[in-house]
Amino acid sequence: MSSMAGHLGASLIAGYFIGKQRPSLEPEVFNGIKDDLGRVIGGKSVFGKKMSKLSKLTDAELFDAFPKQKSDESLIDGIAEGLEKSIDQPRQSGHNVIFASLAIRALKEHPRFATPAVVDGILKLMALFENQTPGNGYYGKKKGRIYGNKIILPDEDGTPEYDDIEGMVTAVLDEAIKLTPETHRIGYGGLVHVINHSAAIVNLAADGYTDLVPRAIRSHRHHLRLWRNLPNVADEKGPLQVSKFTPYTADYWTSGSIPYDRALLTHRVKTMFGFDELAAAVDQEARENAAYDKLRFLM
Repeated sequence: MSSMAGHLGASLIAGYFIGKQRPSLEPEVFNGIKDDLGRVIGGKSVFGKKMSKLSKLTDAELFDAFPKQKSDESLIDGIAEGLEKSIDQPRQSGHNVIFASLAIRALKEHPRFATPAVVDGILKLMALFENQTPGNGYYGKKKGRIYGNKIILPDEDGTPEYDDIEGMVTAVLDEAIKLTPETHRIGYGGLVHVINHSAAIVNLAADGYTDLVPRAIRSHRHHLRLWRNLPNVADEKGPLQVSKFTPYTADYWTSGSIPYDRALLTHRVKTMFGFDELAAAVDQEARENAAYDKLRFLM
């Protein structure tokens, strides 16, 4: 399968950690997340076999138990070493960092799963990102989609300067706050991936890989700049669609209008997890609350 098959396992890890972040969520929310993840395992995601039709594995088979091996917690650091080879660029909208960070967080919490076979599989996934582009963006009907490595960004574009966790998180929350239906950008994973990319860096720092953080933050800012410099295509594609509720509420899941696009099945749960990781990383309650409400624009 392609590197994008990492979405499947990453979404289940994120779902697990949402349960720890917010243990008091209403049953309708937990059931909604559980249904999303059941669909992922059942092959409904665009990122599994649907994307890699020559794969001999079904999506469900990716979740089969590994043969029993002796675990070795020291192997977890090897994932960070594998990530280091691609961390200087926002590979595929930051998925290299997103997948590695989630894997590290899961194995550190449950080191009994840190077996040679499991870690070797994660390292093979990391290797797939080493020569990949930042992803692509939609630059209007005439230009179409262009890969990010072909884009020359302006010297000055108003993107905030940041080189630490707080600056990065503040910049991302501010971008969420500024979302309006009238501004519709398409590409580089959208603000969903800008959020999840930054959350992954927050967690790399929290898990002890501070040596990677400055390089990861520089890459993240490049990701943010690519997204910010996309044209507004609302005249062509229509305004952004906005949900009435955020996905942390029962109303979102019982409204009868849960949005499903080709990618949201795996990204909704990862963004719920990622946003809370950002909010926990800074003490900016007013900014967090304003950005939280704008999650309706993303899912």
